[in-house]
Amino acid sequence: MEVQGSENTTPGRRSQSAVTGSARKVKDNAADWHNLILKWDRLNDEGTTIANNIVNLGLSKEISSHEKMQVTMESQESSSPSGPDKAIENSSELEEMCNNLLGIVDKMTRIVSKMEKFVSSERGIIDLETFQYGPGGRQTPLFQTWPVSQFADVSSKLYEAYSQELTLKRAILQELAHTTNPDLTMVYMSCWLHQPYVDDSAKLLLETLLLETGHRPV
Repeated sequence: MEVQGSENTTPGRRSQSAVTGSARKVKDNAADWHNLILKWDRLNDEGTTIANNIVNLGLSKEISSHEKMQVTMESQESSSPSGPDKAIENSSELEEMCNNLLGIVDKMTRIVSKMEKFVSSERGIIDLETFQYGPGGRQTPLFQTWPVSQFADVSSKLYEAYSQELTLKRAILQELAHTTNPDLTMVYMSCWLHQPYVDDSAKLLLETLLLETGHRPV
Protein backbone atom coordinates (compact mmCIF):
# COMPACT_ATOMS: atom_id res chain seq x y z
CA MET A 1 0.00 0.00 0.00
CA GLU A 2 1.37 3.38 -0.99
CA VAL A 3 1.69 6.40 1.24
CA GLN A 4 -1.26 8.70 0.78
CA GLY A 5 -0.32 12.06 -0.64
CA SER A 6 -0.46 14.35 -3.60
CA GLU A 7 0.34 12.88 -7.01
CA ASN A 8 1.32 16.31 -8.37
CA THR A 9 4.15 16.16 -10.87
CA THR A 10 6.90 18.61 -11.66
CA PRO A 11 7.36 20.01 -15.20
CA GLY A 12 8.88 17.42 -17.49
CA ARG A 13 8.31 14.63 -15.02
CA ARG A 14 6.40 11.53 -16.06
CA SER A 15 3.00 10.80 -14.54
CA GLN A 16 3.26 8.78 -11.34
CA SER A 17 0.62 6.37 -12.64
CA ALA A 18 2.96 5.52 -15.55
CA VAL A 19 6.00 4.78 -13.39
CA THR A 20 7.51 1.42 -14.31
CA GLY A 21 10.73 -0.55 -14.03
CA SER A 22 13.34 0.67 -11.57
CA ALA A 23 11.32 3.77 -10.72
CA ARG A 24 8.29 1.64 -9.82
CA LYS A 25 10.39 -0.57 -7.55
CA VAL A 26 12.03 2.40 -5.82
CA LYS A 27 8.66 4.10 -5.32
CA ASP A 28 7.15 0.92 -3.85
CA ASN A 29 10.15 0.51 -1.54
CA ALA A 30 9.69 4.07 -0.29
CA ALA A 31 6.04 3.36 0.57
CA ASP A 32 7.07 0.14 2.31
CA TRP A 33 9.68 2.03 4.35
CA HIS A 34 6.97 4.43 5.50
CA ASN A 35 4.54 1.66 6.44
CA LEU A 36 7.15 -0.41 8.28
CA ILE A 37 8.26 2.58 10.32
CA LEU A 38 4.63 3.30 11.23
CA LYS A 39 4.35 -0.31 12.47
CA TRP A 40 7.60 0.10 14.40
CA ASP A 41 6.30 3.25 16.09
CA ARG A 42 3.09 1.51 17.14
CA LEU A 43 5.09 -1.40 18.54
CA ASN A 44 7.33 1.03 20.39
CA ASP A 45 4.29 2.63 22.02
CA GLU A 46 2.94 -0.79 23.03
CA GLY A 47 6.34 -1.78 24.36
CA THR A 48 6.58 1.42 26.39
CA THR A 49 3.34 0.59 28.20
CA ILE A 50 4.44 -2.99 28.90
CA ALA A 51 7.93 -1.91 30.02
CA ASN A 52 6.43 0.66 32.37
CA ASN A 53 4.21 -2.04 33.91
CA ILE A 54 7.23 -4.31 34.32
CA VAL A 55 9.14 -1.57 36.10
CA ASN A 56 6.24 -0.77 38.41
CA LEU A 57 5.63 -4.42 39.26
CA GLY A 58 9.32 -5.08 39.77
CA LEU A 59 9.73 -2.13 42.10
CA SER A 60 6.59 -3.03 44.09
CA LYS A 61 7.87 -6.58 44.36
CA GLU A 62 11.18 -5.30 45.70
CA ILE A 63 9.42 -3.08 48.24
CA SER A 64 7.23 -5.97 49.36
CA SER A 65 10.30 -8.16 49.74
CA HIS A 66 12.02 -5.62 51.98
CA GLU A 67 8.88 -5.10 54.03
CA LYS A 68 8.43 -8.83 54.48
CA MET A 69 12.04 -9.23 55.56
CA GLN A 70 11.66 -6.44 58.11
CA VAL A 71 8.47 -7.93 59.52
CA THR A 72 10.08 -11.37 59.76
CA MET A 73 13.03 -9.99 61.65
CA GLU A 74 10.75 -8.23 64.13
CA SER A 75 8.39 -11.12 64.68
CA GLN A 76 7.81 -14.40 62.88
CA GLU A 77 4.19 -14.32 64.00
CA SER A 78 3.47 -11.02 62.31
CA SER A 79 4.26 -12.30 58.82
CA SER A 80 1.29 -12.14 56.49
CA PRO A 81 0.04 -15.62 55.52
CA SER A 82 -0.85 -14.32 52.09
CA GLY A 83 2.75 -13.31 51.41
CA PRO A 84 3.88 -16.45 49.50
CA ASP A 85 0.70 -16.51 47.40
CA LYS A 86 1.13 -12.84 46.54
CA ALA A 87 4.76 -13.42 45.59
CA ILE A 88 3.79 -16.25 43.26
CA GLU A 89 1.08 -14.10 41.71
CA ASN A 90 3.52 -11.24 41.12
CA SER A 91 6.13 -13.56 39.63
CA SER A 92 3.57 -15.05 37.23
CA GLU A 93 2.36 -11.60 36.20
CA LEU A 94 5.92 -10.38 35.70
CA GLU A 95 6.75 -13.40 33.55
CA GLU A 96 3.69 -12.76 31.39
CA MET A 97 4.64 -9.11 30.91
CA CYS A 98 8.21 -10.06 29.98
CA ASN A 99 6.87 -12.54 27.42
CA ASN A 100 4.65 -9.81 25.98
CA LEU A 101 7.62 -7.47 25.68
CA LEU A 102 9.61 -10.28 24.06
CA GLY A 103 6.80 -10.60 21.54
CA ILE A 104 7.12 -6.90 20.75
CA VAL A 105 10.88 -7.23 20.21
CA ASP A 106 10.34 -10.29 17.99
CA LYS A 107 7.99 -8.26 15.78
CA MET A 108 10.56 -5.45 15.65
CA THR A 109 13.17 -8.02 14.62
CA ARG A 110 11.03 -9.08 11.68
CA ILE A 111 10.60 -5.43 10.68
CA VAL A 112 14.36 -4.85 10.67
CA SER A 113 14.80 -8.03 8.64
CA LYS A 114 12.45 -6.61 6.00
CA MET A 115 14.37 -3.32 6.08
CA GLU A 116 17.56 -5.23 5.32
CA LYS A 117 15.86 -6.70 2.26
CA PHE A 118 15.01 -3.18 1.08
CA VAL A 119 18.71 -2.32 1.17
CA SER A 120 19.53 -5.40 -0.91
CA SER A 121 16.74 -4.47 -3.32
CA GLU A 122 18.08 -0.93 -3.79
CA ARG A 123 21.59 -2.27 -4.40
CA GLY A 124 20.17 -4.68 -6.94
CA ILE A 125 18.58 -1.75 -8.74
CA ILE A 126 21.98 -0.04 -8.89
CA ASP A 127 23.47 -3.19 -10.45
CA LEU A 128 20.63 -3.34 -12.98
CA GLU A 129 21.00 0.32 -13.88
CA THR A 130 24.76 -0.10 -14.29
CA PHE A 131 24.17 -3.09 -16.58
CA GLN A 132 21.66 -1.14 -18.66
CA TYR A 133 23.36 2.25 -18.84
CA GLY A 134 27.00 1.59 -18.07
CA PRO A 135 29.19 2.66 -15.12
CA GLY A 136 27.91 6.23 -15.30
CA GLY A 137 24.30 5.14 -14.85
CA ARG A 138 21.29 6.78 -16.47
CA GLN A 139 21.60 10.43 -17.43
CA THR A 140 18.20 11.53 -16.08
CA PRO A 141 16.99 10.95 -12.50
CA LEU A 142 14.24 8.43 -11.79
CA PHE A 143 12.08 11.09 -10.16
CA GLN A 144 13.30 14.60 -9.39
CA THR A 145 16.99 15.03 -8.57
CA TRP A 146 18.44 11.94 -6.89
CA PRO A 147 20.75 9.51 -8.66
CA VAL A 148 19.86 5.85 -8.18
CA SER A 149 22.71 5.37 -5.70
CA GLN A 150 21.17 7.87 -3.28
CA PHE A 151 18.12 5.68 -2.72
CA ALA A 152 20.38 2.83 -1.64
CA ASP A 153 22.36 5.20 0.57
CA VAL A 154 19.22 6.43 2.35
CA SER A 155 17.93 2.88 2.78
CA SER A 156 21.27 1.81 4.25
CA LYS A 157 21.26 4.66 6.77
CA LEU A 158 17.68 3.96 7.82
CA TYR A 159 18.41 0.25 8.19
CA GLU A 160 21.51 0.98 10.29
CA ALA A 161 19.54 3.28 12.60
CA TYR A 162 16.77 0.76 13.23
CA SER A 163 19.21 -2.13 13.49
CA GLN A 164 21.09 -0.32 16.26
CA GLU A 165 17.81 0.56 17.95
CA LEU A 166 16.78 -3.10 17.86
CA THR A 167 20.06 -4.07 19.56
CA LEU A 168 19.30 -1.55 22.31
CA LYS A 169 15.75 -2.87 22.67
CA ARG A 170 17.08 -6.40 23.15
CA ALA A 171 19.48 -5.22 25.83
CA ILE A 172 16.69 -3.40 27.67
CA LEU A 173 14.52 -6.51 27.45
CA GLN A 174 17.25 -8.59 29.09
CA GLU A 175 17.85 -6.18 31.94
CA LEU A 176 14.54 -4.52 32.70
CA ALA A 177 12.90 -7.18 34.88
CA HIS A 178 16.10 -7.87 36.85
CA THR A 179 17.04 -4.28 37.72
CA THR A 180 16.10 -3.08 41.19
CA ASN A 181 17.83 0.30 40.97
CA PRO A 182 15.04 2.86 40.33
CA ASP A 183 17.41 5.31 38.61
CA LEU A 184 18.66 2.63 36.23
CA THR A 185 15.16 1.49 35.37
CA MET A 186 14.26 5.08 34.50
CA VAL A 187 17.24 5.18 32.14
CA TYR A 188 16.01 2.00 30.45
CA MET A 189 12.51 3.40 30.17
CA SER A 190 13.77 6.67 28.70
CA CYS A 191 15.91 4.83 26.15
CA TRP A 192 13.02 2.62 25.09
CA LEU A 193 10.62 5.54 24.72
CA HIS A 194 12.88 8.11 23.06
CA GLN A 195 14.87 5.73 20.80
CA PRO A 196 18.28 7.45 20.68
CA TYR A 197 19.34 5.75 17.43
CA VAL A 198 16.18 6.81 15.60
CA ASP A 199 16.78 10.53 15.85
CA ASP A 200 15.58 13.49 13.82
CA SER A 201 18.09 12.77 11.05
CA ALA A 202 16.48 9.36 10.44
CA LYS A 203 13.03 10.94 10.33
CA LEU A 204 14.32 13.55 7.89
CA LEU A 205 15.78 10.82 5.66
CA LEU A 206 12.38 9.15 5.44
CA GLU A 207 10.61 12.41 4.65
CA THR A 208 13.09 13.32 1.90
CA LEU A 209 12.71 9.83 0.43
CA LEU A 210 8.93 10.21 0.36
CA LEU A 211 9.23 13.68 -1.12
CA GLU A 212 11.66 12.56 -3.83
CA THR A 213 9.47 9.62 -4.88
CA GLY A 214 6.24 11.64 -5.00
CA HIS A 215 4.60 10.28 -1.86
CA ARG A 216 4.72 13.77 -0.38
CA PRO A 217 3.60 16.85 -2.31
CA VAL A 218 6.36 19.11 -3.59
